[in-house]
Amino acid sequence: MKILALHSDFINIEAKKKAIKSAEEIKEAKQEAKECLVVFSAVEKLDEQNTDEVVKKLVENIKDISEKVKTKNIVLYPYAHLSSDLGSPQTALKILKDAENKLKKDFDVTRAPFGWYKSFTISCKGHPLSELSRSFSAEGVEKKSAEEEAIKAEEKAAITKKIFILDTNGKLSDASKFDFKKYPELKTFYNYDTKGSRIAEKEHPHIQMMREMELVDYEPGSDPGNFRWYPKGHLIKKLMEEKVSNMLIKSGAMQVETPIMYDYEHPALSKYLTRFPARQYKVISDNKQFFLRFSACFGQYLMKHDMGISYKNLPLKLYELTHYSFRREQRGELSGLKRLRTFTMPDMHTLCKDAEQAQTEFIEQYKLSMEYLKALDLDFEVAIRCQEDYYKKYEDFFKKLSQLAKRPLLVELFSERYAYFIMKFEFNVNDALNKAATLSTVQIDVENTERFDINYTDRDGKKKHPLLLHASISGSIDRDLYAILERESIKAKKGEKPKFPLWLSPTQVRLCTVSQEYNEFSKKLADEIAEHPIRVDIDDRAESLRKKIRTAEKEWIPYIIAVGEKEARGSALIARERKTGNQIEFTKEELIKTIKEKTKDMPFKPLSLPRQLSKRPIFVG
Repeated sequence: MKILALHSDFINIEAKKKAIKSAEEIKEAKQEAKECLVVFSAVEKLDEQNTDEVVKKLVENIKDISEKVKTKNIVLYPYAHLSSDLGSPQTALKILKDAENKLKKDFDVTRAPFGWYKSFTISCKGHPLSELSRSFSAEGVEKKSAEEEAIKAEEKAAITKKIFILDTNGKLSDASKFDFKKYPELKTFYNYDTKGSRIAEKEHPHIQMMREMELVDYEPGSDPGNFRWYPKGHLIKKLMEEKVSNMLIKSGAMQVETPIMYDYEHPALSKYLTRFPARQYKVISDNKQFFLRFSACFGQYLMKHDMGISYKNLPLKLYELTHYSFRREQRGELSGLKRLRTFTMPDMHTLCKDAEQAQTEFIEQYKLSMEYLKALDLDFEVAIRCQEDYYKKYEDFFKKLSQLAKRPLLVELFSERYAYFIMKFEFNVNDALNKAATLSTVQIDVENTERFDINYTDRDGKKKHPLLLHASISGSIDRDLYAILERESIKAKKGEKPKFPLWLSPTQVRLCTVSQEYNEFSKKLADEIAEHPIRVDIDDRAESLRKKIRTAEKEWIPYIIAVGEKEARGSALIARERKTGNQIEFTKEELIKTIKEKTKDMPFKPLSLPRQLSKRPIFVG
């Protein structure tokens, strides 16, 4: 038998029409339950051998889950789509009725009608145990859900971990005794990492900023944690995607594309789910259950399994830019672009023949991550999370990481490995609420090449399992924008002008006409600047110059140029430079040269909106 239990705020059910001839008769078409555990179930052929034992197991499992989620309201919902090996309708109905009668002694039970096409509306609560799947048989074989197993392992690790600070001289100190006076950002990160909560007590500043600047917004027509990207935000997102993709392809990665959904019953995948505490979206197709990927791991594992790989090919890197990765985060944890449910994640996986090669690649990817965050003008704090024995064995390797970062690192050592990785680094950014979020990360995986039977042929002709590095050099692209906005909001509170890196600015140069008689000259000037290529637009609205400049300031425009009679007759342009706050005199050629030098080696995309502000729609009213 298979069950899917959802701890829910409510469920509304309506029976529409009979699906089978033997459908049970009903008195009421509509049913409702609140603050309940909804148990979707599918009775299988094997269950017919001993229905009493199956009923017993079903009741035991429901009692166990209901105790964990603290509810006395149970909804039994027959759901054939959970299995492709269904038992007879008669047996299924008997099992559900028997279970209902036993549960009624301790619970308020609602049973959805059997054999009917039904519509239902449900609100799942979204905490770690609100979605649990289990399977069991008459023989008593029971399997706990992937979510439960992963959460249990994570909680165990949290109890046994120890936190240290590794300074640039290679000294490892107890974090609770470390002097943080010179490192206030590291102290903020340490406090959040050891005592903080993911749940935000108030709204993060970036949420208002992303809406006011017409970058990103909530999508009310979708599931919470899904967003609509407006033209300016989409431009920034695409530039970051191109930047990280270019870096990884230049480093030797081969770009691939894989599906977004995978079979829950795939033997290797189902085992992997128990090692990764992410809550999945579930999809039913042809009576089979699938999950939407939360990373590009699955497709790349299966691809590597089918490849012919020689030791000469190592290190071997596959890379995918996943525009659709899904993690069904808790509603209380959802917070703008920091924690969301659908995101863009650049994922690279590297096969390495041994620990030495893995560490060499690890350091190169560590450097790439620093290079990427530098391009975003983001400062960060480094965390190393590692099994204690591994740290002691390769202590010099870890000292090198602190030296490369040129700052002390937070080091978390755990006595027992609770996940598939032996170690990883994380680059974390503190936000305006003194919380932190991980951006870049690389992990050394010691399990999954064996689990997925990924191997290479060594020079001795024998098949061997390589080590595997999981890398997201940028982290989630969505979260990168969160980090930029949050850090700039901190600067704004200190009296500094917030800004985007010049290469990411949706508009790099804004021409503000003194009056509309200079619109034609501004169009010609904009054409000449844009050829190089530079994103330039024109505020040609029938507004005062002061208002135009104020609008440009609100949009964080890097270079603002007032265009009037002097500019139309001469060669000099007076540009207000946002970064310094100075007014600088340029020729057109000098302005172009300055911007080209400051954006050298960065990707470029053209303006994402009409060049003239008078022709632009309003996206956020």
